[in-house]
Amino acid sequence: MDTPHSYNQLRQVREEKLKKIQAITGEAYPSKVHKTHSLVEFVREFQSLDELTLQGIVKTIFIMGRVVSLRNQGKTIFLHLFEGGVKVQVYLRKDALTDKQWELMHLIDLGDFISVGGTLMRTKTGELTLRSSTISFLAKALLPLPEKWHGLQDIEIRYRQRYLDLISDEEVFKIFEQRSHLIAALRTYMNQLGYLEVETPMMHAIPGGATARPFISHHNALDIPLYLRIAPELFLKRLIIGGFTKVYEINRNFRNEGLSTRHNPEFTMMESYAAGEDLRDMMNLLEGLIRFLAQQVRGKLHLPWGETLIDYQSPFRRLTLREALVSVGELPSDKIDSHDFMKTLCTSIGVLETGKKSIGLLQFYAFEHLVESRLIQPTFITDYPVEVSPLTKLVSGSTSTVDRFELFIGGMELANAYSELNDPVDQMKRLEIQAKDRESGNEEAMQIDQEFVTAMEHGMPPAGGQGLGVDRLVMLLTNQASIRDVILFPLMRPLKPKDDFLEND
Repeated sequence: MDTPHSYNQLRQVREEKLKKIQAITGEAYPSKVHKTHSLVEFVREFQSLDELTLQGIVKTIFIMGRVVSLRNQGKTIFLHLFEGGVKVQVYLRKDALTDKQWELMHLIDLGDFISVGGTLMRTKTGELTLRSSTISFLAKALLPLPEKWHGLQDIEIRYRQRYLDLISDEEVFKIFEQRSHLIAALRTYMNQLGYLEVETPMMHAIPGGATARPFISHHNALDIPLYLRIAPELFLKRLIIGGFTKVYEINRNFRNEGLSTRHNPEFTMMESYAAGEDLRDMMNLLEGLIRFLAQQVRGKLHLPWGETLIDYQSPFRRLTLREALVSVGELPSDKIDSHDFMKTLCTSIGVLETGKKSIGLLQFYAFEHLVESRLIQPTFITDYPVEVSPLTKLVSGSTSTVDRFELFIGGMELANAYSELNDPVDQMKRLEIQAKDRESGNEEAMQIDQEFVTAMEHGMPPAGGQGLGVDRLVMLLTNQASIRDVILFPLMRPLKPKDDFLEND
């Protein structure tokens, strides 16, 4: 591991080279670059051509990139440029460059940016190569790249200095390209179904739309507290009330909760609502969407998740929560409705304060502890207790079960959906129950949002709604075990002044 002292020495050497480059070129950091192709375009256009065809292209090709490997063989130099997730080899000969350009080549370090111009060739090994006849210096890297071009080994540095991770690991670069393609394909799918993409506030006067602890801010001019949104639900429903029939939003939610391999306080969701639809329609929407995205992003419908193969092609399994307790959680079917049995069970698996909980809540807690992690293949779980679903319509004929599902894949929740509650009187009663729960110490319980209830009192049509965790979907489709590996800049504890973030393996 390089020490801070050695880093300072390396920087001093590079600074001296920079002074010499400035003296040779007159401008070590030019603002304009002449290029005919990006490296991605270069590879796309010329990779498939044979040597004879390449020799027939007489025009000068100009490319630019970061130097990531360099082999000086005396009167010839081979180097690789990196940009956009691809590398291109460049061949330079002393007799093909000016004396100043050749001198410049000996001042270049790994990490520097240069542009080169020349003609096309293939080496003896068949590698597509640019035979350079001119070079220009673009920017000096005063600090070295990770050693040996094998990627960063220190997880902390990978997340904190993601730019180095992207430079040093082509697979990491590919993951984030796939993430971008997934979100673009998601938009395409929703737009083709007639959904309108909208934007709703990120700062709320009253946090709502989910049970979670919010981040609190303050607006100086109005002298009021504001909350980073935990969900866009209540504003999207206002749009359904206002006459939009299908809306969706892809954006960030913020929840002041713990960090884990599946939780980041700032995360991306796609939430949608459709007037005249219900829970079954939301199931069909999500199943079709996820199957489409798997095909678009990965090109197949059977994808690895750790040591397991996830089947996105077959119909997704559908179970009620009570059925899952029996078939997956292996609880006796004649016991799951017994309050005493479920209370004892929940206490034994670590659930606190079970004494005053309803049978529905006890079943829900047991499900979280015993079933969720076992739901590897795509599974819709339906019929949740009303106590954990304050914005959801009741199942017809029931007073304790709501028309809600959660989608589980890979042992984690991927999406949550409802037949939306549109009775303002019932909604107000449930929010009042939530408010009492909050007063008793539950900081995640919802507050009463009178403006939302007023909007509902103007009439809200039946509607189906769902929220899909985009980060977790990217995890699944790219086979990444941690959410931090699919978020470019995950939340990190700030470095203390004494910490040396430049120490790399």
